[in-house]
Amino acid sequence: MHGKLLRRHFATWAVGALTGVSVRAQAPAAAPLKVLAWPGYADADVVAEFEERTRNRVEITTVATDDQLRAHVDAQGSAGFDVIAANTAEIARFAAASRLARIDLQRVPQAARQLPRFRDHAAIPGLNRHGALHALPYTFAEMGLIFDRRQLSRPPSSIASLWDAQLRGKVLAYDGSSHNFSLAAQALGLPPFRIPAGEMPRIARHLVELRRNVRGFYTQPEESVELFRRHRIALMFANYGSQQVKLLRDAGADVGYVLPREGALAWLDCWAITAACGRPELAHAWLDHMLSASVGHRLTARQGLANTVEPLPTAVAEGQLVWLEPVEDEARRSALWRRIMSGERPERLR
Repeated sequence: MHGKLLRRHFATWAVGALTGVSVRAQAPAAAPLKVLAWPGYADADVVAEFEERTRNRVEITTVATDDQLRAHVDAQGSAGFDVIAANTAEIARFAAASRLARIDLQRVPQAARQLPRFRDHAAIPGLNRHGALHALPYTFAEMGLIFDRRQLSRPPSSIASLWDAQLRGKVLAYDGSSHNFSLAAQALGLPPFRIPAGEMPRIARHLVELRRNVRGFYTQPEESVELFRRHRIALMFANYGSQQVKLLRDAGADVGYVLPREGALAWLDCWAITAACGRPELAHAWLDHMLSASVGHRLTARQGLANTVEPLPTAVAEGQLVWLEPVEDEARRSALWRRIMSGERPERLR
Protein backbone atom coordinates (compact mmCIF):
# COMPACT_ATOMS: atom_id res chain seq x y z
CA MET A 1 0.00 0.00 0.00
CA HIS A 2 2.73 2.47 0.89
CA GLY A 3 4.55 1.56 -2.30
CA LYS A 4 1.54 2.58 -4.43
CA LEU A 5 1.24 5.86 -2.61
CA LEU A 6 4.90 6.64 -3.17
CA ARG A 7 4.65 5.90 -6.87
CA ARG A 8 1.55 8.09 -7.16
CA HIS A 9 3.31 11.00 -5.44
CA PHE A 10 6.34 10.64 -7.72
CA ALA A 11 4.13 10.65 -10.81
CA THR A 12 2.42 13.88 -9.76
CA TRP A 13 5.76 15.58 -9.19
CA ALA A 14 7.07 14.43 -12.57
CA VAL A 15 4.08 15.76 -14.51
CA GLY A 16 4.40 19.14 -12.83
CA ALA A 17 8.07 19.38 -13.73
CA LEU A 18 7.44 18.58 -17.40
CA THR A 19 4.60 21.08 -17.81
CA GLY A 20 6.35 23.85 -15.95
CA VAL A 21 3.70 23.93 -13.23
CA SER A 22 4.98 24.07 -9.68
CA VAL A 23 3.47 21.18 -7.62
CA ARG A 24 4.24 20.94 -3.91
CA ALA A 25 5.14 17.41 -2.85
CA GLN A 26 2.56 15.88 -0.51
CA ALA A 27 3.71 15.33 3.05
CA PRO A 28 3.88 11.66 3.95
CA ALA A 29 1.05 10.46 6.16
CA ALA A 30 1.92 10.17 9.83
CA ALA A 31 2.68 6.65 10.98
CA PRO A 32 -0.22 5.00 12.82
CA LEU A 33 -0.20 4.41 16.55
CA LYS A 34 0.55 0.69 16.78
CA VAL A 35 -1.32 -1.04 19.61
CA LEU A 36 -0.89 -4.62 20.82
CA ALA A 37 -3.99 -5.74 22.72
CA TRP A 38 -6.46 -8.53 23.48
CA PRO A 39 -9.69 -9.16 21.55
CA GLY A 40 -12.47 -6.84 22.69
CA TYR A 41 -10.17 -4.36 24.41
CA ALA A 42 -10.38 -1.79 21.62
CA ASP A 43 -13.48 -2.26 19.48
CA ALA A 44 -13.87 -0.48 16.16
CA ASP A 45 -16.08 2.31 17.50
CA VAL A 46 -13.66 2.97 20.38
CA VAL A 47 -10.76 3.24 17.93
CA ALA A 48 -12.78 5.40 15.53
CA GLU A 49 -13.56 7.90 18.29
CA PHE A 50 -9.87 8.22 19.12
CA GLU A 51 -8.89 8.59 15.47
CA GLU A 52 -11.48 11.30 14.91
CA ARG A 53 -10.46 13.23 18.00
CA THR A 54 -6.70 13.05 17.39
CA ARG A 55 -6.72 12.94 13.58
CA ASN A 56 -4.32 9.99 13.77
CA ARG A 57 -4.67 6.41 12.63
CA VAL A 58 -4.49 3.42 14.96
CA GLU A 59 -3.29 -0.05 13.98
CA ILE A 60 -4.52 -2.81 16.32
CA THR A 61 -2.82 -6.20 16.61
CA THR A 62 -4.53 -8.75 18.86
CA VAL A 63 -3.18 -11.75 20.75
CA ALA A 64 -5.00 -14.72 22.28
CA THR A 65 -2.43 -15.93 24.82
CA ASP A 66 0.38 -14.57 27.00
CA ASP A 67 2.76 -16.69 24.94
CA GLN A 68 1.73 -14.80 21.80
CA LEU A 69 2.09 -11.50 23.62
CA ARG A 70 5.63 -12.36 24.71
CA ALA A 71 6.52 -13.61 21.25
CA HIS A 72 5.41 -10.33 19.65
CA VAL A 73 7.32 -8.18 22.11
CA ASP A 74 10.39 -10.41 22.37
CA ALA A 75 10.71 -10.78 18.62
CA GLN A 76 10.99 -7.05 18.05
CA GLY A 77 12.09 -5.80 21.44
CA SER A 78 8.72 -3.97 21.47
CA ALA A 79 9.98 -1.83 18.58
CA GLY A 80 6.97 -2.87 16.51
CA PHE A 81 4.44 -1.35 18.92
CA ASP A 82 3.82 1.94 20.68
CA VAL A 83 1.31 0.71 23.28
CA ILE A 84 0.65 -2.74 24.72
CA ALA A 85 -1.94 -4.30 27.02
CA ALA A 86 -0.56 -6.90 29.41
CA ASN A 87 -1.14 -8.29 32.89
CA THR A 88 0.92 -7.17 35.87
CA ALA A 89 3.21 -10.20 35.73
CA GLU A 90 4.11 -9.47 32.11
CA ILE A 91 4.40 -5.74 32.79
CA ALA A 92 6.96 -6.48 35.51
CA ARG A 93 8.88 -8.69 33.09
CA PHE A 94 8.92 -6.09 30.32
CA ALA A 95 9.84 -3.27 32.69
CA ALA A 96 12.76 -5.27 34.08
CA ALA A 97 13.99 -5.68 30.50
CA SER A 98 13.78 -1.88 29.98
CA ARG A 99 11.11 -2.26 27.30
CA LEU A 100 8.57 0.14 28.80
CA ALA A 101 8.56 3.93 29.01
CA ARG A 102 7.72 6.01 32.03
CA ILE A 103 4.11 7.20 32.16
CA ASP A 104 3.46 10.87 32.85
CA LEU A 105 0.19 11.04 34.79
CA GLN A 106 -0.19 14.71 33.91
CA ARG A 107 -0.88 13.56 30.36
CA VAL A 108 -3.52 11.03 31.47
CA PRO A 109 -6.15 13.05 33.38
CA GLN A 110 -8.71 10.20 33.22
CA ALA A 111 -6.47 8.16 35.54
CA ALA A 112 -7.52 10.45 38.41
CA ARG A 113 -11.11 9.20 37.98
CA GLN A 114 -10.30 5.53 38.46
CA LEU A 115 -11.49 3.71 41.57
CA PRO A 116 -9.19 4.28 44.61
CA ARG A 117 -8.00 0.66 44.51
CA PHE A 118 -6.53 1.22 41.05
CA ARG A 119 -5.08 4.64 41.77
CA ASP A 120 -2.90 3.19 44.51
CA HIS A 121 -0.15 2.22 42.07
CA ALA A 122 2.39 1.42 44.79
CA ALA A 123 0.09 -1.31 46.15
CA ILE A 124 -0.10 -3.14 42.80
CA PRO A 125 3.02 -5.22 42.10
CA GLY A 126 4.62 -4.65 38.73
CA LEU A 127 3.40 -1.14 37.95
CA ASN A 128 6.40 0.71 39.38
CA ARG A 129 10.10 0.09 38.89
CA HIS A 130 12.85 2.25 40.36
CA GLY A 131 10.32 4.96 41.16
CA ALA A 132 8.89 5.12 37.62
CA LEU A 133 5.28 4.25 36.76
CA HIS A 134 5.19 1.93 33.73
CA ALA A 135 1.53 0.91 33.39
CA LEU A 136 -2.04 1.90 34.25
CA PRO A 137 -4.79 -0.62 35.17
CA TYR A 138 -7.53 -1.22 32.60
CA THR A 139 -9.49 -4.41 33.29
CA PHE A 140 -9.34 -7.40 35.63
CA ALA A 141 -10.90 -10.68 36.73
CA GLU A 142 -10.70 -12.17 40.18
CA MET A 143 -10.75 -15.90 40.97
CA GLY A 144 -13.23 -16.52 43.75
CA LEU A 145 -15.37 -19.41 45.02
CA ILE A 146 -18.78 -20.21 43.54
CA PHE A 147 -21.11 -22.32 45.69
CA ASP A 148 -24.54 -23.91 45.27
CA ARG A 149 -26.87 -22.22 47.76
CA ARG A 150 -29.08 -25.32 47.91
CA GLN A 151 -26.24 -27.54 49.09
CA LEU A 152 -24.23 -25.13 51.23
CA SER A 153 -26.25 -23.11 53.72
CA ARG A 154 -23.17 -21.11 54.71
CA PRO A 155 -20.76 -19.58 52.18
CA PRO A 156 -17.24 -21.05 52.17
CA SER A 157 -14.72 -18.70 53.72
CA SER A 158 -11.36 -20.23 52.83
CA ILE A 159 -9.45 -21.69 49.93
CA ALA A 160 -9.07 -24.75 52.16
CA SER A 161 -12.75 -25.51 51.43
CA LEU A 162 -11.63 -27.00 48.12
CA TRP A 163 -9.93 -29.74 50.14
CA ASP A 164 -12.92 -30.36 52.46
CA ALA A 165 -13.38 -34.14 52.63
CA GLN A 166 -17.11 -33.69 53.27
CA LEU A 167 -17.38 -32.24 49.77
CA ARG A 168 -15.47 -35.02 48.03
CA GLY A 169 -16.81 -35.48 44.53
CA LYS A 170 -18.71 -32.20 44.78
CA VAL A 171 -15.83 -29.85 43.98
CA LEU A 172 -14.80 -28.48 40.60
CA ALA A 173 -11.33 -26.99 39.97
CA TYR A 174 -9.42 -25.38 37.13
CA ASP A 175 -6.85 -27.29 35.10
CA GLY A 176 -3.96 -24.85 35.37
CA SER A 177 -0.53 -25.57 36.81
CA SER A 178 0.56 -22.11 37.89
CA HIS A 179 -2.70 -21.03 39.52
CA ASN A 180 -3.16 -24.35 41.34
CA PHE A 181 0.31 -24.22 42.87
CA SER A 182 -0.44 -20.68 44.02
CA LEU A 183 -3.76 -21.81 45.51
CA ALA A 184 -2.15 -24.69 47.36
CA ALA A 185 0.55 -22.37 48.68
CA GLN A 186 -2.09 -19.96 49.97
CA ALA A 187 -3.95 -22.82 51.64
CA LEU A 188 -0.76 -23.82 53.45
CA GLY A 189 0.17 -20.27 54.42
CA LEU A 190 3.03 -19.96 51.93
CA PRO A 191 3.74 -17.15 49.44
CA PRO A 192 1.76 -17.92 46.26
CA PHE A 193 4.28 -16.72 43.69
CA ARG A 194 7.60 -17.42 45.39
CA ILE A 195 7.32 -20.95 46.73
CA PRO A 196 10.60 -22.01 48.39
CA ALA A 197 12.25 -24.87 46.51
CA GLY A 198 12.18 -27.09 49.59
CA GLU A 199 8.40 -26.68 49.89
CA MET A 200 7.57 -27.81 46.35
CA PRO A 201 7.20 -31.53 47.23
CA ARG A 202 4.81 -30.60 50.03
CA ILE A 203 2.79 -28.38 47.70
CA ALA A 204 2.69 -31.16 45.09
CA ARG A 205 1.37 -33.66 47.65
CA HIS A 206 -1.30 -31.18 48.67
CA LEU A 207 -2.37 -30.89 45.04
CA VAL A 208 -2.62 -34.69 44.82
CA GLU A 209 -5.11 -34.42 47.68
CA LEU A 210 -7.01 -31.80 45.70
CA ARG A 211 -7.07 -34.05 42.64
CA ARG A 212 -8.57 -36.81 44.78
CA ASN A 213 -11.18 -34.50 46.28
CA VAL A 214 -12.54 -32.92 43.13
CA ARG A 215 -15.07 -34.27 40.69
CA GLY A 216 -13.02 -32.94 37.80
CA PHE A 217 -11.11 -30.08 36.22
CA TYR A 218 -12.28 -27.64 33.57
CA THR A 219 -10.49 -25.25 31.22
CA GLN A 220 -13.17 -23.01 29.67
CA PRO A 221 -16.00 -21.11 31.45
CA GLU A 222 -18.74 -22.74 29.35
CA GLU A 223 -17.34 -26.17 30.20
CA SER A 224 -17.42 -25.34 33.92
CA VAL A 225 -21.13 -24.46 33.71
CA GLU A 226 -21.97 -27.75 32.00
CA LEU A 227 -19.99 -29.79 34.56
CA PHE A 228 -21.40 -27.81 37.49
CA ARG A 229 -24.98 -28.56 36.49
CA ARG A 230 -24.46 -32.14 35.30
CA HIS A 231 -22.68 -33.31 38.47
CA ARG A 232 -24.56 -31.11 40.96
CA ILE A 233 -21.35 -29.46 42.11
CA ALA A 234 -21.44 -27.78 45.51
CA LEU A 235 -18.24 -25.72 45.28
CA MET A 236 -16.11 -24.49 42.38
CA PHE A 237 -12.90 -22.53 42.11
CA ALA A 238 -13.86 -19.79 39.64
CA ASN A 239 -10.83 -19.13 37.48
CA TYR A 240 -12.95 -16.76 35.39
CA GLY A 241 -14.64 -15.12 38.37
CA SER A 242 -17.83 -13.13 37.90
CA GLN A 243 -18.03 -14.22 34.25
CA GLN A 244 -18.80 -17.76 35.45
CA VAL A 245 -21.28 -16.48 38.02
CA LYS A 246 -23.24 -14.76 35.26
CA LEU A 247 -23.16 -17.83 33.02
CA LEU A 248 -24.42 -20.08 35.82
CA ARG A 249 -27.19 -17.71 36.84
CA ASP A 250 -28.23 -17.28 33.22
CA ALA A 251 -28.49 -21.09 33.10
CA GLY A 252 -30.83 -21.08 36.11
CA ALA A 253 -28.37 -22.11 38.84
CA ASP A 254 -28.86 -20.67 42.35
CA VAL A 255 -25.27 -19.82 43.18
CA GLY A 256 -23.43 -17.50 45.53
CA TYR A 257 -20.00 -15.99 45.08
CA VAL A 258 -17.35 -15.10 47.65
CA LEU A 259 -13.68 -14.22 47.80
CA PRO A 260 -11.66 -16.39 50.21
CA ARG A 261 -10.19 -14.79 53.31
CA GLU A 262 -6.66 -15.60 52.11
CA GLY A 263 -7.28 -13.29 49.15
CA ALA A 264 -8.41 -14.08 45.61
CA LEU A 265 -5.82 -14.50 42.88
CA ALA A 266 -6.60 -11.93 40.20
CA TRP A 267 -5.19 -10.88 36.87
CA LEU A 268 -5.03 -7.18 36.12
CA ASP A 269 -4.43 -6.10 32.55
CA CYS A 270 -2.85 -2.69 32.08
CA TRP A 271 -1.95 -0.29 29.30
CA ALA A 272 1.74 0.53 28.90
CA ILE A 273 3.82 2.60 26.51
CA THR A 274 6.86 0.91 25.00
CA ALA A 275 10.36 2.33 25.33
CA ALA A 276 10.55 2.34 21.53
CA CYS A 277 7.42 4.48 21.10
CA GLY A 278 8.17 7.37 18.76
CA ARG A 279 4.98 9.30 19.55
CA PRO A 280 4.68 9.52 23.34
CA GLU A 281 2.12 12.35 23.27
CA LEU A 282 -0.23 10.27 21.12
CA ALA A 283 0.41 7.17 23.23
CA HIS A 284 -0.52 9.06 26.41
CA ALA A 285 -3.66 10.30 24.65
CA TRP A 286 -4.56 6.66 23.89
CA LEU A 287 -4.21 5.72 27.55
CA ASP A 288 -6.39 8.66 28.54
CA HIS A 289 -9.06 7.65 26.02
CA MET A 290 -9.09 4.01 27.14
CA LEU A 291 -9.51 4.97 30.80
CA SER A 292 -12.61 7.05 30.15
CA ALA A 293 -15.90 5.99 31.74
CA SER A 294 -17.49 5.54 28.32
CA VAL A 295 -14.89 3.05 27.12
CA GLY A 296 -14.90 1.22 30.46
CA HIS A 297 -18.67 0.85 30.40
CA ARG A 298 -18.61 -0.60 26.89
CA LEU A 299 -15.86 -3.05 27.83
CA THR A 300 -17.98 -4.40 30.70
CA ALA A 301 -21.25 -4.47 28.77
CA ARG A 302 -19.79 -6.22 25.74
CA GLN A 303 -17.08 -8.47 27.17
CA GLY A 304 -18.36 -9.09 30.71
CA LEU A 305 -15.03 -7.87 32.08
CA ALA A 306 -14.72 -5.54 35.05
CA ASN A 307 -13.33 -2.09 34.37
CA THR A 308 -11.44 0.22 36.72
CA VAL A 309 -13.79 3.19 36.76
CA GLU A 310 -17.24 1.82 37.64
CA PRO A 311 -18.34 0.54 41.10
CA LEU A 312 -17.31 -3.06 41.78
CA PRO A 313 -19.63 -5.97 42.70
CA THR A 314 -20.04 -6.31 46.47
CA ALA A 315 -17.96 -9.49 46.84
CA VAL A 316 -15.07 -7.99 44.93
CA ALA A 317 -15.29 -4.59 46.59
CA GLU A 318 -15.12 -6.15 50.05
CA GLY A 319 -12.57 -8.85 49.32
CA GLN A 320 -8.81 -8.87 49.02
CA LEU A 321 -7.35 -9.25 45.55
CA VAL A 322 -3.91 -10.78 45.08
CA TRP A 323 -2.61 -9.53 41.76
CA LEU A 324 -0.68 -12.08 39.74
CA GLU A 325 3.10 -11.83 39.78
CA PRO A 326 5.85 -13.79 38.01
CA VAL A 327 6.32 -17.16 39.72
CA GLU A 328 9.54 -18.74 40.89
CA ASP A 329 9.68 -21.49 38.23
CA GLU A 330 6.89 -21.76 35.66
CA ALA A 331 8.45 -24.79 33.95
CA ARG A 332 8.77 -26.75 37.18
CA ARG A 333 5.18 -26.03 38.14
CA SER A 334 4.00 -27.19 34.73
CA ALA A 335 6.05 -30.40 34.81
CA LEU A 336 4.90 -31.30 38.32
CA TRP A 337 1.28 -30.59 37.46
CA ARG A 338 1.39 -32.97 34.50
CA ARG A 339 2.72 -35.68 36.80
CA ILE A 340 0.04 -34.95 39.39
CA MET A 341 -2.71 -35.18 36.78
CA SER A 342 -1.26 -38.43 35.43
CA GLY A 343 -1.78 -40.04 38.84
CA GLU A 344 1.83 -40.33 39.94
CA ARG A 345 2.36 -41.34 43.57
CA PRO A 346 2.77 -38.39 45.95
CA GLU A 347 6.05 -39.65 47.42
CA ARG A 348 7.67 -39.58 43.98
CA LEU A 349 6.87 -35.91 43.33
CA ARG A 350 10.03 -33.88 43.90
